[in-house]
Amino acid sequence: MDNRDDTLLSYEELIKKYDVHPDVLTYQDVARMAPKLKGHEKLVNTLLHWLRVDEVNRVHGRWSQTPGAEFVKHLVEDDFKFDMRVDNQDILERFRQGSFITVSNHPFGAVDGITLIYLITRLRPDYKVMVNYFLSHLSAMRPNFISVDAWSVDPKKRSVSINGIREVFRRLRDGHPVGFFPAGAMSKTNLKGELIDRPWQDSVSEIIARAKVPVIPIFFHGSNSWFFNFLGHACWPARSLRLPSEVFRKRNKEVHISIGQPISPETIAKYKGDIPGLGAFLREQTYHLKEQFGK
Repeated sequence: MDNRDDTLLSYEELIKKYDVHPDVLTYQDVARMAPKLKGHEKLVNTLLHWLRVDEVNRVHGRWSQTPGAEFVKHLVEDDFKFDMRVDNQDILERFRQGSFITVSNHPFGAVDGITLIYLITRLRPDYKVMVNYFLSHLSAMRPNFISVDAWSVDPKKRSVSINGIREVFRRLRDGHPVGFFPAGAMSKTNLKGELIDRPWQDSVSEIIARAKVPVIPIFFHGSNSWFFNFLGHACWPARSLRLPSEVFRKRNKEVHISIGQPISPETIAKYKGDIPGLGAFLREQTYHLKEQFGK
């Protein structure tokens, strides 16, 4: 693998390095993941169409020859045409150089990841976000992904997770920014009907405590459809399958993002020995932006 920084590589070199291909998910991919469906190509293709994966493939293929930050720019500006409303965007101007970490809530499951990468890479094309291993199917976004699958018992995927954590520390050490969705999963509605993240993962807080770099909280306002959120309680696998439809539903709509004041390494150091406390503090600082900019 080419070990040069991705920002120094041509599109052709990025395509080769990350094995970028036009389609995100095809019958052949499904047959490998679920061998019982092998030989049922018509059924699988019908299912992919019903889930709008065929549309995902078309959009991905349209811009896959420019992987990385440029691919995401095309998604946001030319395809989904999101109306980006960003509070405190000037904060990012202070971080044109050097390493930092972003932490964000995760209400959408896809739109938040796409727009977060778009927002940061306009200033820092070397920015990468830690994501679930499955999202690596979006091969044109791999240059801005650090893939992990901490819950898998598959030795190969566990190895990917260990390497991903090593990559986080290497990138921070070398002066690059890294982003996290510390909940590790999409937000869910609580008994009051509020859409909130589950408690943030200690593993992410441990990384942040060790990193000793500034942390920027970023809050995403809004939610997916009520039906999607209902499925989060009734049948979470069905919710995941509906995600492509939720992305297309947001075409030409506003995405409201609030950026918080950076949290210094000195402030983070006050939580030494209290990893759960650090996670709760970072989550609180992020959700405070909802109250500050929610109108």
